[in-house]
Amino acid sequence: MSDAPTAAEMEEIAAGAAPDGPGVVLCECFARDGLQHEPAILPAETKIAMIERIADCGFRRIEITSFAHPEQVPQFADAEAVLKGVRRRPGVLFKATCPNPQAVKRALAAQEGGWGPDEISLLISASEGHSQRNLRRSREEQWANVAEMARLAGDAFVMVGTISVAFDCPFDGRTPQERVLEDAERFAGLGVTRIAIGDTIGSATPPRVRDLIGWLHGALPTATFIAHFHDSRGTGIANTLAAIEAGLTHADCALGGTGGHPAKIAYGEGHTGNTCTEDLATALEAMGYAIGLDLGLVRGAGLEAERVLGRQLASRVIRADSQK
Repeated sequence: MSDAPTAAEMEEIAAGAAPDGPGVVLCECFARDGLQHEPAILPAETKIAMIERIADCGFRRIEITSFAHPEQVPQFADAEAVLKGVRRRPGVLFKATCPNPQAVKRALAAQEGGWGPDEISLLISASEGHSQRNLRRSREEQWANVAEMARLAGDAFVMVGTISVAFDCPFDGRTPQERVLEDAERFAGLGVTRIAIGDTIGSATPPRVRDLIGWLHGALPTATFIAHFHDSRGTGIANTLAAIEAGLTHADCALGGTGGHPAKIAYGEGHTGNTCTEDLATALEAMGYAIGLDLGLVRGAGLEAERVLGRQLASRVIRADSQK
């Protein structure tokens, strides 16, 4: 489509922070990570309307779908329909998750049709136990998968590599920092220099976050690291702020704190959501960071997310505002 960014523009948007520094680019993940484990399948029209509303808030990076096999993740059987239905906007990147080479081929076909994603994300588990349980293959098998995906994608997309269980694994225990750096370097070797650091079970603490992020920055200064912290233990915002104070300019979040790790896996009991967008954005603005978002519209989108899902979500800000 005519409004779709060029490859150079995609790189600039993906790498750049907000113009009125210090700035932070938030990627809103409600439409993919937020919905991936919802039991009710939302119609494509509902997802498209939510994505349009999210884009109206000012987000420059939005995760909107996954090319997972429809039998494995039925929520995203409509990936192509959603991508076709969302209006492209200058300066906004849409991201799709690609779990395997076939998914990358679907993304390429969509791009050839003029409605493909701008970014694709690739996933690695930093522990053998999590890779076997979550991906049903060994780390080396998954790295072979990722290498093939990166080869297929070439320079057609901005590629984002996600390192899961970067702090702790529910099966193997504490994740060594050296393993996280090893995975980051392997991603960079494949041309993937946008790297999300995933606190998959929400067990990180601000001191550990600052230590790891500072260490990664020093060891791999050419990479753009992204904070992707779950709020399982109520520390999602604290850890994300710690990562930003350690130098990160990118973070993932989801309206209402939706999503998180798979609820059907053994470590999925209790709250499993992502860092809540409404609360994180409010905190960042109060701290003086330029995020380029209309907070009133963000909170309105959060209320709409509650209406769409039919339940109250985890935003504290929305509840506080309702008391005024």
